Amino acid sequence: MRSPPPNRYRTAWAGDLRPGDVGADVRVAGWVHRRRDHGGLIFIDLRDRTGLLQLVFRPEEAPDAHAAAHGLRSEDVITAAGSLSPREEGTVNRGMSTGEVELSVTEMELLADSETPPFQIDEDTPVEEELRLRYRYLDLRRDQMRSAMELRGAITHTMRRHLHDQGFLEIETPILTRSTPEGARDYLVPSRLQRGSWYALPQSPQLFKQLLMVAGYERYFQIARCFRDEDFRADRQPEFTQLDVEMSFVEEDDVMRVCDQLLGAVLAVAGVEVSLPLERMAYDEVMLRYGTDRPDRRIGMDIHDLGAAFAGSEFKVFTSALASGGVVRGFRANGDFSRARLDELTERAKELGAKGLVWAVVESDGWRSPIAKFLSTEETADAGAELQAGEGDTLFIVADEERVAARVLGRLRIEVAGPPSGHDLFWVTDFPMFEWSDEESRWDALHHPFTAPQGDLDADPGTWRSRAYDVVMDGLEIGGGSIRIDRPDVQRKVFDALALSSEEATRRFGFLLEALRYGAPPHGGIAFGLDRVVALLGGRDSIRQVIAFPKTASGSDPMTGAPAPVGETQLRELGIRPSGAGSEGRA
Repeated sequence: MRSPPPNRYRTAWAGDLRPGDVGADVRVAGWVHRRRDHGGLIFIDLRDRTGLLQLVFRPEEAPDAHAAAHGLRSEDVITAAGSLSPREEGTVNRGMSTGEVELSVTEMELLADSETPPFQIDEDTPVEEELRLRYRYLDLRRDQMRSAMELRGAITHTMRRHLHDQGFLEIETPILTRSTPEGARDYLVPSRLQRGSWYALPQSPQLFKQLLMVAGYERYFQIARCFRDEDFRADRQPEFTQLDVEMSFVEEDDVMRVCDQLLGAVLAVAGVEVSLPLERMAYDEVMLRYGTDRPDRRIGMDIHDLGAAFAGSEFKVFTSALASGGVVRGFRANGDFSRARLDELTERAKELGAKGLVWAVVESDGWRSPIAKFLSTEETADAGAELQAGEGDTLFIVADEERVAARVLGRLRIEVAGPPSGHDLFWVTDFPMFEWSDEESRWDALHHPFTAPQGDLDADPGTWRSRAYDVVMDGLEIGGGSIRIDRPDVQRKVFDALALSSEEATRRFGFLLEALRYGAPPHGGIAFGLDRVVALLGGRDSIRQVIAFPKTASGSDPMTGAPAPVGETQLRELGIRPSGAGSEGRA
């Protein structure tokens, strides 16, 4: 970090001082992190953004400063000047980057005194999240939050620098736009000047970045704020940040090549090395082996198809599933499980939609399993060979519809795995274009309706594949993109497959459809979830831990009190009728 411009408050960052600076006259400023009174001497650990520095107050050298130090409390703000000295032998603190030096204070000024904080700032002890968010400005002072914000800043800077060097132009797109539903609910903003009309906050810059390609800008990126009114999870927030990228005159390989180099640079910020280019796996293989399109491959335990091993089995659960077009699949887990744990996993499989779960423990003389008597030696040998099972392993098998077996086994392999280590990144490619919605009896786009399809577009839409690609890291999708549709007739076919009428398509996306008629180049792009990337590289369980001012799981902000009612006058200005005597309103 560069030295600050000298002024009356500081001439150096506290955390940057080292033995090479000994003898220099220094002024530092920051917060009282910790105070220790050793009789005549007073020691204060001063904290600024760069770290800690020990200050020493000696009554014989600076009586006024020493007297003032007696009244200091944690989180008081001070500026102090003196000479930088080496610490005495035996007092060096190897746990601090500045642990070999200390500032012998000759002058100190109290800039602001602090009330007692509601939780300890100088310790990384657990604090209830509601309290942390209520006093987020204090929580952000703690080491764990400071390191997260520094990592986020470094990653964002690396993204910008790398893309600028690759000829990308950073362009901002609107925050107030038209509602064009993209899968989640929009946040709506009423217009005061056009009563009864509403803006929407963008779920992503998707349509605008495609328009920029039509406009001829060819290489665009943006660190974009996005908004989605959806239920919360550890990796979801109503407002989040993504790196948005789009390119013209490209195919899948071109986009993935740029992203490989970008990810290599970003991961290097956190000291993570990856082998480039990243591995690519087709969707069908990923679903077979892991049961999900965003698997954590670090835990192993690949899922295998056991249909061939049990094709002629006398166990009717297996043969019935196969006869009805279903599958028999399973995976091998190392080690034995208690009967109670096996019963729990069986119930868990049923909760996830399976009719049941078959388990078996491989022993020297065969399988120990409730269904062992129904299986021949040849069947268990063939299944064991397919699973590469050895004595002491436990096998988990599901016989059901393909998507049910994938979902259940994909979840169970995570629940029985130990904690993984390291990082794993790879591409998932060759997705289906659509997935069938039983609830609405129609096709839904697996990604979004502007993804370019491939295959026979006059055939059953269930046979279409998409030109989409996702980046998966440690069991989470951190980025997703596609080659886009650049022809109006192809876009119309996709809308037809989605049962979206011409009138509805024009109402929602008319400006994009019109733009495609004015010479749209082949183009594609990707968006990376910045919050997820920082959380994974920072070893955090939730993206709330890497966002400066996040919302709670219920969507509220304990610090500001948002969301909050507004006055009736303000509502009437917007053409919204207040509801009842309170200040809540509805359109």
